[in-house]
Amino acid sequence: MDFSLPCWRKNIARIRPAKEEDVQAIADVYVETWRSTYAGILPDKVLIEMSPERQMVMWARAIRHADGPAEEKILVLEDDAGTVIGVGSAGFNRDRSSTYGGEVYTLYVHPDHQDQGHGERLLAGLFDLMIAQGYDAAVIWVLSLNPSRFFYEVMGGKRVGEREEKLWGVVLSENAYGWEDLESALESGRPRLG
Repeated sequence: MDFSLPCWRKNIARIRPAKEEDVQAIADVYVETWRSTYAGILPDKVLIEMSPERQMVMWARAIRHADGPAEEKILVLEDDAGTVIGVGSAGFNRDRSSTYGGEVYTLYVHPDHQDQGHGERLLAGLFDLMIAQGYDAAVIWVLSLNPSRFFYEVMGGKRVGEREEKLWGVVLSENAYGWEDLESALESGRPRLG
């Protein structure tokens, strides 16, 4: 899968499968996005101690194991200069009791590149991946206090669940947004690749 997409403010954005040589850039996007998005939501200590080096180890492992048919699939979004500015991952729904077969695990666009349509394109790419894996429906879990959670509603996701998890000594509420028909979601133009 390799998409070249016209983008607002940029000439070209390209979505492609992640490679091991992308781990530093992916880790940087991940850490910067967490620090920007979750400031004031997660304990400061968690965000300060979050290191690209630890994330590199995690993402390298995930990329190495992304070849199996049921494994997590990871996409990156590059700007016109070839710099990774976004990362997304998806695969089977980890909640076996759910009626949604697929799950978007991560969707992060570097703060400097948000609000330019990149998240929408990356989500569409993940939907394409899940459809190719045989999933017709998908869900994503988002912290209830995440200011970007409404993005998923704009993309046609319906709020389909909520839960609480204790992470880093803090009880955090999460909302699930679901799409019952990924093909229809793509055909409706939300999300869209270009």
